[in-house]
Amino acid sequence: MTAHQHQMFGGQFNGRRVLVTGHSGFKGGWMSLWLQRLGAQVTGLSLPPEPGPCFYDSCDLAQATDSRFADIREPDDLASTLDGVDAEVLFHMAAQPLVRKSYREPAETFATNVQGTTNVLELARKMPSLKAVIVITSDKCYDNREWVWGYRENDPLGGKDPYSASKAATELVAQSYAHSFFSDPSGPQLATVRAGNVFGGGDWGEDRLVPDIIRAWANGEPVVIRNPASVRPWQHVLEPVSGYLRVAEKMLTDGAPYAGAWNFGPDVSSTVDVRQLADMIQRAWGDGAPMFSFPDQITDAPHEAGILRLDSTKAQTRLNWRPQLTLQGAINLTADWYKAHAAGKNMAQVTATQIEYFETLTTSETHDATPVAAQ
Repeated sequence: MTAHQHQMFGGQFNGRRVLVTGHSGFKGGWMSLWLQRLGAQVTGLSLPPEPGPCFYDSCDLAQATDSRFADIREPDDLASTLDGVDAEVLFHMAAQPLVRKSYREPAETFATNVQGTTNVLELARKMPSLKAVIVITSDKCYDNREWVWGYRENDPLGGKDPYSASKAATELVAQSYAHSFFSDPSGPQLATVRAGNVFGGGDWGEDRLVPDIIRAWANGEPVVIRNPASVRPWQHVLEPVSGYLRVAEKMLTDGAPYAGAWNFGPDVSSTVDVRQLADMIQRAWGDGAPMFSFPDQITDAPHEAGILRLDSTKAQTRLNWRPQLTLQGAINLTADWYKAHAAGKNMAQVTATQIEYFETLTTSETHDATPVAAQ
């Protein structure tokens, strides 16, 4: 570990015991590897990874973390699997993260995202060394009015589809625990964090745009774009994860003033429609780029929000957090990761190189990604 890494986030994670739920997932995997680089002792708790390619296997998360598997919907299973774990920091990322799946399996979505969060927080309350809990939810926790300006942390929660409603309910559970059990200024504190459409290397989730593109590209097929006019706040996975780490750092050093809700969204320039994003991916890819198909209308698509933006003024003002990558830079990193994976490279090393590159941006004047996977 370099001296620079020791200083990242005030050196607060060096030697810390950190529990990450959902570490076998895409976002939780990036979080776990970054924490390991920062010197944390990472325990991961999640369901086993889905069959097929995944970030967990590609980057050997089993080697990088104390990896444990349990279902957060089962409190007894959860408690026995985490027996003896006394974390100082908890990042709760385990969730059912897909809007379209929530239409197929609404009860499972609520059970995982709402009751599962309750089970995790119950366990957290029993950890003597706990100092900070960060519950990761979603920008979709807001009552979406389809307006063009960004939602702020004090805007109303809500959700028309089961996924969005489950995330709003998760926020309410977290808020009630914060007031009821994490309100002592000298005790552990709880924050919730909300981010938009996150992408990056190593995501093979169903019904998400970038993984759909990668699967089609691997099969030599065009990518069918469901909603080309949908506007989304796109950002690389390391952007919100850096925000989550910043919140935890401040909770560890200053406590209660940094509890509560936080938004981590991209700049307005990174809020584009799906058709524009497809064009940018083709530019980044170069030779052999994915091809796209835009059907006139898809009749079986369930409701998805047309416009959803976050206002991150609070995080920028109070945490000095801001996005580091341009949207094209974020896409470049992502294309590099998947191309390196297809070429059989050491993906733990490629991922570490991309995290290291992102770390350097915090002190750099330029925020556009150069291809680093091949270095």
